[in-house]
Amino acid sequence: MEPDKQDSPPPEESQPTPPPATNCCINCGGPTVFPPEPPSRSDISPPPAYRPIRSPAVNLPPNHLTPQQSIILAPIPKSQKVPVLSPPFSFQSPPAKRIHSPDDLRRFHDSPTAVNFLGFVVALSDSVCGQKVSDPCPTVSPTVSALVSVLQTLIQFVDDIPPVGQSSRYGNLSYRIWHSRMVQNAETLMHRFITLQDDEDAYWPAAAEIIPYFTDSFGNESRIDYGTGHETNFAAWLYCLARLGLIKEEDYQAVVTKVFVKYLDLMRKLQLVYCLEPAGSHGVWGLDDYHFLPFVFGSSQLIDHKYMKPKSIHNEDILESFSNEYLYLSCVAFVKKVKKGPFAEHSPMLSDISGVPNWNKVNTGLLKMYKAEVLGKVPIMQHFLFGSLIPWYMLL
Repeated sequence: MEPDKQDSPPPEESQPTPPPATNCCINCGGPTVFPPEPPSRSDISPPPAYRPIRSPAVNLPPNHLTPQQSIILAPIPKSQKVPVLSPPFSFQSPPAKRIHSPDDLRRFHDSPTAVNFLGFVVALSDSVCGQKVSDPCPTVSPTVSALVSVLQTLIQFVDDIPPVGQSSRYGNLSYRIWHSRMVQNAETLMHRFITLQDDEDAYWPAAAEIIPYFTDSFGNESRIDYGTGHETNFAAWLYCLARLGLIKEEDYQAVVTKVFVKYLDLMRKLQLVYCLEPAGSHGVWGLDDYHFLPFVFGSSQLIDHKYMKPKSIHNEDILESFSNEYLYLSCVAFVKKVKKGPFAEHSPMLSDISGVPNWNKVNTGLLKMYKAEVLGKVPIMQHFLFGSLIPWYMLL
């Protein structure tokens, strides 16, 4: 029997497809209507004039900062007076090495000794601010003249000991002969300025403590190399003389423009004649294969110069005309002399620094870099000596 058609459900009628919403794209279905913009700010609360870029938080743990960020965020080293010792003296002979680990280095940096030594370097830098090498100094003491004569004698030793012929690029063996003669004559050279003091008998024992700083200022005899650690020993030797009162604050400009300039002449001659190996060189990522402090002093000389800016180092005429008056330009000219190829490739850091807007920023940046990259490195400071004149993390 055929089922009743009325009892069966009626077939579903097909629902018509609704038309697309007017706020949707026919092709992609994306919205074509967007919410209204927020109301504009009232005149009572105008938008800020600028939106500051967020810098790295200063209180982040040190391991969260890159070395460059650590240098940028570090405080600028300040000039300090050197506390002068008074007789009777108690000297340590010889001074000893104390830094063997990062913990030792941190202890040194937290001490008044490190702060005062770096403050001495800053004071030397400040003394030549805006001054040329040929500018008259407030005073040129007999002690300063004696120091210049000491370095001139060492230059004469180079003339007396010519390099031997050899096939190796670095490390001429004649340097060891020069170094041995320098060490043998060190005590006599110290007496040149000690005998100028009124109470010279009180200063004779000092020679035994300051000679190790002096003899380690010109490179290493066995490795036949030289670097910023040896340069720092020369600064430490000058610091010891300041601690003894042999160098006074009024001598600082002459110490840089006469003594340190003569030291730089000697070291360049040693580098060229005996082909000294760079000690601990950073390669192209260092300021220089050998030196750091002349860049610090030289940038101070150029602060507020009317015409020469950091970018002026790319001008060959400026380098040729003024390198004998400004240590920074002298260093750049020497680098270009001994290195071949594009300057930005063999000296990218110096090239980058040339983009800094003024010399004051260059100087403060180099001082912070000297503290971090020279005084803050165990491989360099493990050779640093401590005695009564430069005490080991003790109150001065």
